[in-house]
Amino acid sequence: MSKIIKFLYIIIGFIALGFGVLGLILPVLPTTPLLLLASFCFVKGSERFEHWFKGTKLYKRHLETFVKERAMTLKQKLTILLFADVMIAIPFFILESFLVRGILVLIVFYKYYYFIYKIKTVREVTSKT
Repeated sequence: MSKIIKFLYIIIGFIALGFGVLGLILPVLPTTPLLLLASFCFVKGSERFEHWFKGTKLYKRHLETFVKERAMTLKQKLTILLFADVMIAIPFFILESFLVRGILVLIVFYKYYYFIYKIKTVREVTSKT
């Protein structure tokens, strides 16, 4: 992979990380998917940044369980699902095509199926920090 593409992955990783951190404060931004994007970009962009990110408390608190066990807390699941619903609702109400609306409804049903049956729900771990 070229150095320019790796550099772009790193830049996108830091942007996603920044928005993910903002998501801790602002309830309208979903933290977990943004941190997953950051992790993906760091893996593709730089082994050094990948190791650094996986060593942070942020990664361990929000992503480690999902990456290792394919599990999330109920709060994480609901945050992602509701944010995605809002994003899907925008084109659903703007567009007039019944075909597109039907596809969006199918996406929503599949999304809920996947989160309910394919991703385990675990209790939120309270850390003594």
